[in-house]
Amino acid sequence: MEHTDGTEKEATARTRGPSPEKTARTRAQIIQAAMEEFFEKGYADATMAGIATRAGLAKGTTYRYFDTKEALFAGVVRDIVTTPLDAAHDNPIGPEETVSAYCRRTLLPAMLIIEEKGRAGIARLVLTEARAFPYLAEVYKNEVYEPFVGRLLELAKLAARRGELKCDFMLQCPHLLAAPLWMGIVHNGLLCPEDQIETAAMFEAQVDLIFT
Repeated sequence: MEHTDGTEKEATARTRGPSPEKTARTRAQIIQAAMEEFFEKGYADATMAGIATRAGLAKGTTYRYFDTKEALFAGVVRDIVTTPLDAAHDNPIGPEETVSAYCRRTLLPAMLIIEEKGRAGIARLVLTEARAFPYLAEVYKNEVYEPFVGRLLELAKLAARRGELKCDFMLQCPHLLAAPLWMGIVHNGLLCPEDQIETAAMFEAQVDLIFT
């Protein structure tokens, strides 16, 4: 019978790599640090080195997960903004549930998470820096904006089939339902941060105007 000595065991351990749990934790550290760095310094002045330092990691570790700042921004958008919206999308409407009730049950909490947890700062970053960095708008459009608007159109069509749609223009412009969220992002984060408006209340009022 062959015996494995300690040196061989150590070599095996070194080549095995981090566990999936540790990999996920490290990735989450990087994402959180990147979001904070982007918010504090803006996209233009944020650096991979600064993000690594903020995360308490070596710069090389950060590059193993995200090879460019652009890729890291895309990761932030997917993890921080897309996740709560996907959770709402994956929560199906009940057979007896009205579209209005469904919007309040799923979309309203998702919007509140985006606003209250600082995630709205990603949208503000896109609004202020996309002219200089078009990639920011491209990522946000593909990962967040278009899928979300597509989901709103699905809800508008369902409401129309059920006779629950007051505003037929919603079928042409489903963006109407998301307008309170964007108004809140711009007003509260850019124009009048000292005079906050209630995004949730505006959204519920909009739901009442659009659906029965």
